[in-house]
Amino acid sequence: MAPRKAKTTCEFGDFQTPDELASKALTVLKETGLDPASVVELTCGRGAFVIAADDAFPGATILAGEVNEQYVAYLKERILKKKGSLDNITISNCNFFETDWSSEIEKLQEPLLITGNYPWVTSAALGAIQSSNLPKKSNFHGYAGLDAIMGKSNFDISEWMILRNLDWLNGRHGAIAMLCKTSVARKILSHAWRNKLPVNRAAIYAIDAMASFGAAVDACFFVLEIAPEGHANDCAVFDSLDSRIPENKIGFHDGMMVSDVDGYLENRHLCGNDPHYVWRSGIKHDCSRIMELTYTGSEFLNGNDEEIDIEDSLLYPMLKSSDLGGKRKKERKKYMIVTQRSIGDSTSYISESAPKTWSYLQENSSQLNARASSIYKGKPEFSIFGVGDYTFMPWKVAISGFYKNLEFKVVGPSDSGKPVVFDDTVYFLACWSEEEAHLLHRLLMSKEAQNLLSSMTFWNDKRPITVDLLKRLNLGKVAKQAGLEQEYMRHALGRSERNKQMTLSFSSAAE
Repeated sequence: MAPRKAKTTCEFGDFQTPDELASKALTVLKETGLDPASVVELTCGRGAFVIAADDAFPGATILAGEVNEQYVAYLKERILKKKGSLDNITISNCNFFETDWSSEIEKLQEPLLITGNYPWVTSAALGAIQSSNLPKKSNFHGYAGLDAIMGKSNFDISEWMILRNLDWLNGRHGAIAMLCKTSVARKILSHAWRNKLPVNRAAIYAIDAMASFGAAVDACFFVLEIAPEGHANDCAVFDSLDSRIPENKIGFHDGMMVSDVDGYLENRHLCGNDPHYVWRSGIKHDCSRIMELTYTGSEFLNGNDEEIDIEDSLLYPMLKSSDLGGKRKKERKKYMIVTQRSIGDSTSYISESAPKTWSYLQENSSQLNARASSIYKGKPEFSIFGVGDYTFMPWKVAISGFYKNLEFKVVGPSDSGKPVVFDDTVYFLACWSEEEAHLLHRLLMSKEAQNLLSSMTFWNDKRPITVDLLKRLNLGKVAKQAGLEQEYMRHALGRSERNKQMTLSFSSAAE
């Protein structure tokens, strides 16, 4: 099976793996020395991997499964025409999610090879079409709090299935060799390494998903060998199935995934928690049509192209991710309505301090109340997230989470003196002065900091830059290496008292 498009194909995977791709993938696998006694392919479709496995490993027992009975009949007929018998091949018409494969695989001889091409679709996508062809709902990653609430518990179906494959290989010699999204391969590797599974060897071979499946997605042939004595924590990355020399190594070091093992090991001394500076994300409101306004030079328009007349007290100039990372002209014409100073604050004060703004929000309360995320449930009306004292500090050093470069920008207050705010796709460090902001920018743009961050960044991710990534860099260590430790500490130590003063000022204003 492979990528999905329409409902029927999306649900059951009617995009078949080309024979040539399956054959080439397993030929590469055979060249590495793998010689399985048993091969398992549990979403075999029309049988590209079953045929390829029988050709590459003629002595192996093959166990195959497929939910589409027409494909089962087709594959059996195909094999009979090719070799005259099904002596070493068992093909079952069954649903992956409803079959006790574990007990069946326990009977197979080692080494095992679990191969194929599981569905390239997420649990949320299948849920949206009310598909029954998916595992029972569960937060199987174990996410807690906001991570679970805000969607991190959504997952690729193939990821769930490959993790089950890993369970079946527990304590045994075997390998998983799958066509999948590259992001799924990395998640599986991360799971294996974090849980100290005995990885014997790992490799990722890039494939052209557009040529094979018409899918614009970063995909690969992923190989993960498991053996009780295995302890590999690096994965070779090849730019194609034709390559025999890896272009790179990704790995798991110091409790984290890194995209360039050599680059990381060279600069790992700059890692660590920085006690003085905390990376923040911009404001999350999930209602840009109402909460974000465009100033035309004479009037404010909301996302519905309605002219809006409100007070400017809660209006803050804003920059979106595209303003920081894109090529568009950086003009501050966007504004955001900031309803709170910190998460959970009452918003009732707006009715008296900014009655026109309150009236505007009330008029559009149906859209604001319809925000899907459960983070807004039980919170004051018109609540936002990602807001705090740091939001209102005058200077920031910011970066877009979406763009594929490590270009940090210094952002100062607007011409009116108001601090600039960001949407939630932007990450930033809050600063008290222009001097402090430029120092942090200099440290972040230094060769050493750039090399370390780059070695930990997976650029093909949808959002390659994250808070989790940025907070791994200790700016104090960068400053020390650059001979700027004294200047760094002068700013860092002066922050505590000013932060206290700001908090007291906001508290008094709220009262």
